[in-house]
Amino acid sequence: MQFKIIGRYIDWDDPNNKPFTGVFDGNDHKILNFTWDSNDEYVTGIGLFGYVGEGGHIKNIGMENVDVNTVNGKFVGGLCGLNAGTISSCHSSGSVNSGYYVGGLVGANVYSGTLTKCYSTGSVTATGPYSFVGGLVGANDGAISNCYSTGPVSGTGYYVGGLVGANGGAISNCYSTGSVTGTYYVGGLVGDIWDGTISNSYSTGNISGDYDVGGLAGGNYDGTISNCYSTCLVNGYYYVGGLVGGNSRTITNCYSTGSVIGTDYVGGLVGINGYYDEYNCGGGEISECYSVCTVTGGRKVGGMVGYNIGMIKNCYSAGSASGEESIGGLVGDNAFYTPPEAECWPPGCHCVGAISYCYSASDIYANIGGGGLVGVGGGSVYLSLWDTETSGQATSAGGTPKTTAEMKTMSTFTDANWDFVEIWGIGENQTYPFLRTDPAGDSNHDKKVDLIDLAILASHWLEGP
Repeated sequence: MQFKIIGRYIDWDDPNNKPFTGVFDGNDHKILNFTWDSNDEYVTGIGLFGYVGEGGHIKNIGMENVDVNTVNGKFVGGLCGLNAGTISSCHSSGSVNSGYYVGGLVGANVYSGTLTKCYSTGSVTATGPYSFVGGLVGANDGAISNCYSTGPVSGTGYYVGGLVGANGGAISNCYSTGSVTGTYYVGGLVGDIWDGTISNSYSTGNISGDYDVGGLAGGNYDGTISNCYSTCLVNGYYYVGGLVGGNSRTITNCYSTGSVIGTDYVGGLVGINGYYDEYNCGGGEISECYSVCTVTGGRKVGGMVGYNIGMIKNCYSAGSASGEESIGGLVGDNAFYTPPEAECWPPGCHCVGAISYCYSASDIYANIGGGGLVGVGGGSVYLSLWDTETSGQATSAGGTPKTTAEMKTMSTFTDANWDFVEIWGIGENQTYPFLRTDPAGDSNHDKKVDLIDLAILASHWLEGP
């Protein structure tokens, strides 16, 4: 261990910390075979750079065939252990193995830390009980954009993600394709979202865990996911979803198309939507999303959501759902729940799963409690439908039954006041309703209708037929 790491990190606010705050430009060169082995010694801030502080900038450097093995280390990455500065146009390959806060490129991206145009292709492993391990970054409180990871990621504990282990910042225009294996909060892109956002991102790997397991994110309990998708093969026990395992905040304009296998609370898009405990319940909003997954589980299994105690609006499922009990084409169990302590506000309140303007064309199999749209539950279902022919189900705990021909007829839905201007489209007598990706009249596909769109329309109008 002869190399002297650039920038020293000891502990939060330690006066002996010495972050690197300069500019390092690799000019597109590569560093080969960087190796670090601490022989089971506890160490912090390991990488070519141990600690990059605010104002520091690392750019245009590749770390190839790294071999970092610290076992008990904290903040460990192939390039940088802890980053509060800027890292751009950098990459890593090889393997990184440590205790926790472990990333293929960066152990943790904190404060105003920024990563852009970076990638990792190596394998990453964390052995600590709280792993915080990601293919690119172990934990993120800053901003990550236009980055990706393709290597396998594994952790023995919590927060394991294909790109980021746990996110409290902003992730945009990123993707992950590697396999991910963990125990709690395991996701194809992010293990857990404790805050912040994920937008315009996707994942395509094989995901395996025990609790809160999702194709894109294991858990979304305090963040927002928008314009994302997953095509992952997801396998877990409880709270398992094609996109997100457990959600209690916001998911919009997303979809999943993979295969999902679990035990209880299993959904093509989300395993459990909303939260509940002995005092309170609520949260969880899913809008303008769809799932075309093959979903298999035990209890509370849905083509889109396994257990819903939140809100689902303008969504659909068109895959399959099978299991033992409480199986639904869209939702397995649409709950009507009263906290045992009855201390939610107002006193004596109930938490009600709400579904509106949704449909299911999923194939359903259930031993007990199967339904075309909803398997079981006393929650609210408003202006929603299911296909009795594809589902093989004549009944549902809410919703209106329709034939396949009726489901492919616009008037079936416009008679129910569905929005076929801004939200829905349909190929009359050919397709089920589909979600518009752009508003009607949005000629340049910028998600808004303005004078630019009018100018485009006028120019084509003058061209004649």
